[in-house]
Amino acid sequence: MVFASLSTGCLSNILTGVECGKPVLQVLGTKRLPGSGNVRYRLLVSDGKYLISYAMLATQLNSYADENQLTDNTIIRVDKHIVSVISQEKKVVVILELAILHPGTEVKVKIGDPVPLNDANMPKTSETVAPSEPAPSSKPASNGYKPSSNGLGSSNANSSLNSSVMSSHLTSPIASLTPYQNKWVIKARVTSKTNVREWKNAKGEGKLFSMDLMDESGEIRATCFKEACDKYFEMIQVDKVYYISKCQLKSANKQFTSIKNDYEMTFNSDTVVEECVGGNDNVPKVSYNLVPLSQISQMEANATVDVAGVCREVGDIFQFTAKTTGRELKKRDVTLVDRSGSSVSLTLWGQDAENFDGSGNPIVFIKGGRINEFGGGKSISLNSGTTMKLNPDISEAHQLRGWYDNDGQKQDFSSISSRNAAAGFSTDWVNFYEAKARNLGSAEKPDYFQCKAVVHLIKTNACVYKSCSKADCNKKVLDQDNGMFRCEKCSVDSSEFKYRILLQASIADWTTNRWVTIFSDQGEKLLGHSSDEVGRAFDNNKEELEEMVSKILFKGYIFKLRSKIENFGDSPRNKIQVMNVAPVNHKEYNAQLIKNIQSLTGVGKN
Repeated sequence: MVFASLSTGCLSNILTGVECGKPVLQVLGTKRLPGSGNVRYRLLVSDGKYLISYAMLATQLNSYADENQLTDNTIIRVDKHIVSVISQEKKVVVILELAILHPGTEVKVKIGDPVPLNDANMPKTSETVAPSEPAPSSKPASNGYKPSSNGLGSSNANSSLNSSVMSSHLTSPIASLTPYQNKWVIKARVTSKTNVREWKNAKGEGKLFSMDLMDESGEIRATCFKEACDKYFEMIQVDKVYYISKCQLKSANKQFTSIKNDYEMTFNSDTVVEECVGGNDNVPKVSYNLVPLSQISQMEANATVDVAGVCREVGDIFQFTAKTTGRELKKRDVTLVDRSGSSVSLTLWGQDAENFDGSGNPIVFIKGGRINEFGGGKSISLNSGTTMKLNPDISEAHQLRGWYDNDGQKQDFSSISSRNAAAGFSTDWVNFYEAKARNLGSAEKPDYFQCKAVVHLIKTNACVYKSCSKADCNKKVLDQDNGMFRCEKCSVDSSEFKYRILLQASIADWTTNRWVTIFSDQGEKLLGHSSDEVGRAFDNNKEELEEMVSKILFKGYIFKLRSKIENFGDSPRNKIQVMNVAPVNHKEYNAQLIKNIQSLTGVGKN
């Protein structure tokens, strides 16, 4: 059998910064490194002339070793690699991408007579550089970095760093960092940065901000406290690339980050940061796994998602006091739309809410947004690991802009954040007896089901209420008996209000009846009248109100329902909410009845 030829002598070139394309090497041994944290594998590799024992798999390639694909004598092609500098005397080749050309079970023998590569047989060069970058000239500016002019870090540290590693571009990949290394420099892009926030606990108080850093090998979270927060917050900008060294590394607190790294960084007084102003093409940028807004209604609450949309509406900033902590909070709701024909509410908090500029219908990209659920509707909010960008200069954003400016702004959108968003849910047909027998609604998450039922009774003594006049606020107002109505949520007194339907109805199927709550949008559909019409009848003409209600009594409808145990005082109750109500489609309902009969009798089964 003929095997691929090894790239003879390439290992010496790799370690001295000479471009080698995609070298072909032979694996002569694999060893799992001891220690906690990330599992790492060390390789003994040969190019037929030389061999080195300081090659390492990037963690994303661990499956090759875990599944025993890199047995002795396997021939591989290294498609991507980085040289990591452990010390002035030692360098490690980190393999980022590889392809197996011939498994060791086929090759069976060592190719050539390779000897260990060391200083004696290493070709001499004037400088040692990373494999993917050209040798630097004597001028620091041509090396792709700009020495800091802000006095960041100590002058001695800067001088030492510039003269050794930064000036020669010998950097360590993020994936190789551990708390047991003392001398390292990373070259990384800032993919996100939080706002400055204050903290207070038994150990003291202060302020902090965090950032996410990324290079070809992986990501890591970095945090700046107190003085470091003041020093670096304005200097470090999202999307820029920096050389960073002399940070403290410790085990990551997974409670506050979703980044897949067992360690996180803390900036301190010795930290050195310098902006890299050139040669950044090899540092990856933020990529999005975009999901159409219409799919969010099918996703689980608290999941993270990447979305892009056009800002169609911007709500006012609401300021309120949190009941649990007593803190003053600010929030703003923004409505996003996309080509899926759906809209979703994006909730912004604090400085994000204050600084958001919705003028001109900006294109909004969200990476790692959190899905929230309320009343069956889904919305998105930002958390500590979320990145939000307005009008990014990428093709997806330009396409969204073209669509909205030409056709999208004239389109009607279906809101997945409204209370009737569950109307599109795929729900089971369940009667009330089965719902009780199966304890639907007793779990941590609500249960959804649908049934055909008739309306037995509607309480008309409290079927409507007066709410805040603002379009995006439905809070009940307080009548101050002077012609003014106060909304505590908005802290606003107004002479105007709007009516909203809130029905308590008894509906029944052939097994039993249940009391359900029907909010304004579905109440209008059921009664066939607007909230304003129902409200005026409630205040001025009770006979007209009774006539509105009597027209729907003892008529059958298809109800889509949400069941969830809620506490009222000390008593848990199973609350059922109508998410959607529609007239009976007899063709579809009869098909469901036939399906139930076949299931019970076995007719139609093969």
